[in-house]
Amino acid sequence: MFPLRDTHIGIDLGLFLCFLLVCFAPHFGDPLAGAIEKFALQFAEHKRLAIFSLAAFTIALRLALLPAVPVPSPSFHDEFGYLLAADTFVHGRLTNSPHPMWVYFETFHVNQFPTYMSKYPPAQGAVLALGQLLGNPWIGVLLSTGAMCGAIVWALQGWLPPQWALLGGCLVVIRLGIFSYWMNSYWGGSVAAIGGALVLGALPRIRHFRRTRDAVLMALGMAILVNTRPFEGFIFCIPVMVVLAVWLFRERWSAFRTAVPRLILPFCAVMLCCGIFIGYYNWRGTGHPLLTPYQVNDRAYWSAPPFYWSGGNPPRRHLNPQFDAFYNVYTRNPGLRARIIGIRQSLVFAIYVCYTLASFCFSRVFIIPFLLLPWMLADRRIRLPLIQVVLCFLGFLVVPWFSPHYAAPLVPTLFLLLTQAFRHLRQVHYHGQPLGVALSRLTILALFRPVAVSAVALLPFHLVAKPPEYQVPTIAYRQQIQTRLNAMPGLHLVIVRYGPQHNANVEWVYNRAEIDRAKIVWAREIPGRSLDPLLHYFFGRHLWLVEPDAPIPLLKPFVP
Repeated sequence: MFPLRDTHIGIDLGLFLCFLLVCFAPHFGDPLAGAIEKFALQFAEHKRLAIFSLAAFTIALRLALLPAVPVPSPSFHDEFGYLLAADTFVHGRLTNSPHPMWVYFETFHVNQFPTYMSKYPPAQGAVLALGQLLGNPWIGVLLSTGAMCGAIVWALQGWLPPQWALLGGCLVVIRLGIFSYWMNSYWGGSVAAIGGALVLGALPRIRHFRRTRDAVLMALGMAILVNTRPFEGFIFCIPVMVVLAVWLFRERWSAFRTAVPRLILPFCAVMLCCGIFIGYYNWRGTGHPLLTPYQVNDRAYWSAPPFYWSGGNPPRRHLNPQFDAFYNVYTRNPGLRARIIGIRQSLVFAIYVCYTLASFCFSRVFIIPFLLLPWMLADRRIRLPLIQVVLCFLGFLVVPWFSPHYAAPLVPTLFLLLTQAFRHLRQVHYHGQPLGVALSRLTILALFRPVAVSAVALLPFHLVAKPPEYQVPTIAYRQQIQTRLNAMPGLHLVIVRYGPQHNANVEWVYNRAEIDRAKIVWAREIPGRSLDPLLHYFFGRHLWLVEPDAPIPLLKPFVP
C-alpha cells in the first residue's frame, strides 16, 4: 500500500523548487530531454521488443536489488494458502486427501474437508508452483510481475501510440514492479493484472483487425481473471462484453458471418475449456462442479456477511480461541458495523477504498496530470476505461473490506488513464510557452527518483515495506526456526502453544501438501484436547515446543 518509506525531505524540497523553475523557464533541459524522448520514440516503434525489454528489465532490476532486498518470506494467512496450492500442484495433484489428525493442523484459509487444500482460485498457486519447480516459489512471483509489466505495455499499445504505451509500462514498473508487495510477497495481484491487460488490449485489436488470435487472447485473459479474482474480474469484463455485443449487432450480416468463425467460435472454445477446468477443479476439491473451495471455506468458518446487503451468520464456535478471535471478531465486525451505520459508514469506506487504491498505484506527483481530468472527460477514446473504473469502484464498495490486489484487473485501465492524462498535459501552453511539456518531464523525473536513489545507494533509506496495518514481525521467528530444523537431521514435530492474548493475524501452523512426508510438521495445541493421538501418530519424530507470544520465540524440546 505504501511501497516506500521516504526520508528524503531535502529531495522533495528540491523537486518543489524545480517545479517553480519550469514555470519560469519551461525550455530548461530541452536538449537532454529531447534526446531521451527521441531515443524512446525510436525504441517504442519496435513494439514486441519494447514489450519483452520492459518485462526483462523489471526482472533484472529486482534481481540486482537482492543484496539489499532478499527473497521475501511468507508472513500472512493468504500467502501460506497460496503456497499450499503451489506445493500441491508440484506433486501432480489438484487437491489432497484430508489428514486423520486434521484437527491439530486446522488453519486459516485452508480447507480440511472434504479435501485438504487452499480455498483460493488456482492461478496464483500455479504460478508459485512454476517457481517452486525452478527452485523457489518467489521465482514465479518474479516472472509473473515481469510478465505483468510487459502485458500492460501490450494492452496500452492497442489504445495509445507506441511511445506513450512504453511510458505507461515504465510507470507500472516503477510503481508496482519493483517496490510493491506484489513483487515482494506471495499474494500480490500480478497474475490478475495480466488477465486484465489481455482483456483490455484485445478489445481495440478485435474491433480494428478482427483477428482470431486477439479473440483467443481476450478469452485467455478472462480465464485468468476467473481463476484469480472472479468477482472483480466479472465486473471488469461487463463493459467490454457490452461494447463487443453492440459492435457485432451493428455489423452488416456479411461481416457478422465472418466474425463467427474468426472471433466468436475461438472465444467460446477457450471459455468452454476454462469452464470445464473450473468444474473439474471444483469437483476434485469439493465434490461438486459448481461448488468452489472458497464457498466451502466460507460455510465452514466465516460468520461475517460477504456483501453489505447480506446478513451474516451467527458466530460459530471453534475448537481453538485463535479462530474465535479471527472469525467472530476481526473479520465479522467490519461488515456488521457498516450495516448498522449505513450511508455514513459506506461513504467513509468509499473514501478509504479510493485513497488506498490511489496511494498504491499512483505517486503524489501524479496529481499534476490528473488536474486535467475535466478536459479528459470530453475525450471519446477513454469513455470505456472511465466506465470500467466507475463500475469496478462501485463493485469494490459492496464488500466490507479492501486490499490493493482486489483491484488488480483494473490496474491496466488505471495506467491507461494516467498515460492519457500525460498526453493531455503535454498540450498545455501558457502565454505561448510549452509549460505542459516541462511539467510532464519533471513529473516523470520525480517518479524515477526512488529507483535512482535505490540503485545508487542500495536502499539505505528506502526500505521495501508491506502495508503498515499488516506488519507482523514475530512471524520472522518462524522462518528462522524452520531454517534451523531443516539443517538438523531427522523428522520433526513442532507443537505451537499460543498465549491468551495472541494476535490471530500471526499464524504459525501451516504445513506442506504431503504432511506425513514433510520434514517439519507444525501442529497447534488446543485447550482442553489431548495431544496423545497426535504424538502417537507421529511417533519417532523429534518433538519441539514453540510459544509465538513469548518476547523471543524459542525452540524448546517438548516433554509430553
